[in-house]
Amino acid sequence: MFGSHIGWLIPATLTIVSLGSNMQSAKAQSTYTFNADYNTFVTIDPTFRPDLGIVRATIKGESTKAVPYGLNSFVSNTYGKLEPIENPSINKYTFNSNPNVFGLDGELAFSDRYFGGDNELFGKASDTAEINFAEGIIKGGGTITIFGGTGLFQNATGTITFTEQDRLNPPGTPSQGLAKLNFTLQTPQQVPEPTATTSLIGMGLIGASLLISRRYKKILDPVKLFNGLHN
Repeated sequence: MFGSHIGWLIPATLTIVSLGSNMQSAKAQSTYTFNADYNTFVTIDPTFRPDLGIVRATIKGESTKAVPYGLNSFVSNTYGKLEPIENPSINKYTFNSNPNVFGLDGELAFSDRYFGGDNELFGKASDTAEINFAEGIIKGGGTITIFGGTGLFQNATGTITFTEQDRLNPPGTPSQGLAKLNFTLQTPQQVPEPTATTSLIGMGLIGASLLISRRYKKILDPVKLFNGLHN
């Protein structure tokens, strides 16, 4: 008789354990890894802070073909500081979207945006580039640190690494080229919280096990007494 009661208690207990296991596994992250190429349009404003050797740059990109998750466009705004010149025909810049990196108090902090539909990504750029006036090209590369997004990429983290080369155009005209981007992204999955139903089931199982234990003890006590009298 008690075997039948305990029999239903074991699978029910395993059900609760299974629920806990499912909650634990839900904490795993989703990972997205893919590459994309973008036609780029670069505008550099050398008049921003010439006294500090700091320029403003805006880079816009349109994908050469469809990008996974609809991220077919991007726009990047950043600051660039001129490094000491070693070759008069080459200007090297360090770029960052955070103005504090260059001691620009009170200036707006910029970011990158990758978009094209419901899914978007937001990031902070850190990169370097050189303008080679002799060859008429701009070459650069670096990292965008992702700090959020929308759609599939809500609360996303990760990085985008890139290289870029553009043909240098006259001042006031965007320089055009190609950027190659590598995306490595993570998004946290929602973790289900214990529900009132789960708590009630757990409490019910505990109560049932205690009740069975007490009944089993009541039956065993007379048996022990009988055995004691006949020993």
